[in-house]
Amino acid sequence: MPQTLPNPLVQVSVADRAGTANRTFDTPVLLRLWHLTSLDAPTVAIVWSLAFASAAGVRLPVWIPILLALAAWAVYIVDRVLDARTALRTANLGSLRERHRFHHRHRRVLVPVAIAAACGAAWIVFALMPSAARERNAVLALAALAYFARVHSPRKLASGFTRLSRLLNKEMLVGLLFTAACVLPAIGRAAHRTSRPLWPMCDAAVVFALLAWLNCHAIDRWEACEQAPGKSRIMLPACLLAVTGLLLAAFLSSTQPRPAALIATGAVSALLLALLDCLRSRLTPLAVRASADLVLLAPMALLFR
Repeated sequence: MPQTLPNPLVQVSVADRAGTANRTFDTPVLLRLWHLTSLDAPTVAIVWSLAFASAAGVRLPVWIPILLALAAWAVYIVDRVLDARTALRTANLGSLRERHRFHHRHRRVLVPVAIAAACGAAWIVFALMPSAARERNAVLALAALAYFARVHSPRKLASGFTRLSRLLNKEMLVGLLFTAACVLPAIGRAAHRTSRPLWPMCDAAVVFALLAWLNCHAIDRWEACEQAPGKSRIMLPACLLAVTGLLLAAFLSSTQPRPAALIATGAVSALLLALLDCLRSRLTPLAVRASADLVLLAPMALLFR
């Protein structure tokens, strides 16, 4: 009698089962949904863009953080759906995590949501964004397309990116693109509307680009080392970034207090990533992954001053 095989993307992977066993803390429901529905990236984009604007002493039009949130949501949904599709096609199911299975299970809802978000972002670009800004941001759009070509293209096309990949891997590309999208609106307005020097904001952008890279790199290492909690090697770069950020913030605090405060929050996020690296053996894999994005919200403290 023939047997019906279960959908492999619905089943919990061996790595996830092993990683969940003997863990003390699981993910709260709201944090779980925030992560699984890809709302983590839009939230971080809103907080970072507003924090950069606050540090630069400018106000952003409401449509800018909304645009960033819609674009980030669409990109992350599509990225995770494509990751699940690729894993299913290549039978590489060991690379799948709960976020990929969630997006595959709910793709009939999430893909239309991503399309709607992308359409909303496109409407904002053509209806509200000044033409000069559209030309500048076209570079970011092309870079985002290059990212998708780098990550999701067929092997023959992807092989053309091999040399570039040695310098700009997926984690570094995400860090650079994400930070650039969040900081450029603030720097562009500060350059025209204030007399403050821009180099402190550039310093803050470098710190946050490294933080975004560290976040992606830590997640990649943690998921690769779920069965060997002590071998992620995230503690050292996280502490180095935190110490560098704190020293830079202290140096700028007397003359540039706003950028200094922003850099200090980036250092706090790096310290929290280091702490998460220490505690991850007590957390389920989903809790670790969601918490890694949650700690990026430290700049939110600047929005309530």
